[in-house]
Amino acid sequence: MILVTGGAGYIGSHTCIELLNNNFDVLVVDSLDNSSPEALKRVEEITGKSLTFIEGDVRDATLMASLFKDYPINAVIHFAGLKAVGESVAEPLMYYNNNLISTLILCEAMKNASIKNLVFSSSATVYGDPQTLPLTEDMPLSATNPYGRSKLIIEEMLRDLPAADALANGDNNWQVALLRYFNPVGAHPSGKIGEDPSDIPNNLMPFITQTAVGRRKQLAVFGDDYDTIDGTGVRDYIHVVDLAKGHVKAVEKLLSAEGIDGVQAYNLGTGNGVSVLQMVNSFAKENSIEVPYQIVERRPGDVAACYADVTRAQKELNWQAELGLKEMVQDSWNWQSQNPRGYR
Repeated sequence: MILVTGGAGYIGSHTCIELLNNNFDVLVVDSLDNSSPEALKRVEEITGKSLTFIEGDVRDATLMASLFKDYPINAVIHFAGLKAVGESVAEPLMYYNNNLISTLILCEAMKNASIKNLVFSSSATVYGDPQTLPLTEDMPLSATNPYGRSKLIIEEMLRDLPAADALANGDNNWQVALLRYFNPVGAHPSGKIGEDPSDIPNNLMPFITQTAVGRRKQLAVFGDDYDTIDGTGVRDYIHVVDLAKGHVKAVEKLLSAEGIDGVQAYNLGTGNGVSVLQMVNSFAKENSIEVPYQIVERRPGDVAACYADVTRAQKELNWQAELGLKEMVQDSWNWQSQNPRGYR
């Protein structure tokens, strides 16, 4: 059984589909602070399989201890956490409290239960403001905002676990895959699940789709004076279904005879950079719908360009992105047009 923290969220729910389709038993714990139980109902509809859902906060140590006692958990995928760059700049203490404490409590429960297989939802923000591109896993790490710093601190925390294990037991049983996401977009091709932020979107694609469906007057494009192809920020956008499949590959690697040596980081992206305006124009073209936008000030903490070298994930996890920009924009609109108010 795989424990998925934050499994009702955007990436978590798509990953639950891929886990169930690959015959894993799935246990989800989610506080539902920024997600909907409807997503998990639709996961079961899509797959024709059931999962187990527990509503709760990963920071609840008693709850987490009970999950490892009551369920035959083999590995954990840890999604639970806050994830908006702009909000993290405004509310850094909230981000450190939520993201760091939840991981500490989770790892304590895992250690006490002797379950030491973990896939951690990290981020390309740990590369800070990159001086060279594409980004490789062995590049120097830094962060330009509290969200990124919370991910970076957690990565360092997790790197300490194997050494502590070796000191205590004379061997190392921890296996940790740090999956550094680039920019997830898209939705399940069924249109039944997708990205549904509870407030003003912080990510580009839901802002585009909510503008296209009429929920928002226009899209805000944060800055057009970066040193990029058209002055707008360049990112490595990855289809959420490809990203979800990357988690399954990581779990399979952890549970295989070969396993993972201690703590290893993997970039999950396409290796291609796409600007904000390129994404907007592609969305408009492929879906035959206009997206009004306005150029506004840069956001604090944003970098000009960021895209991945994905060689390590290809070699070690046998994974690579298969879906392109066309599928990203079409599946995003398929979800939003079928669900104009999201899960509500």
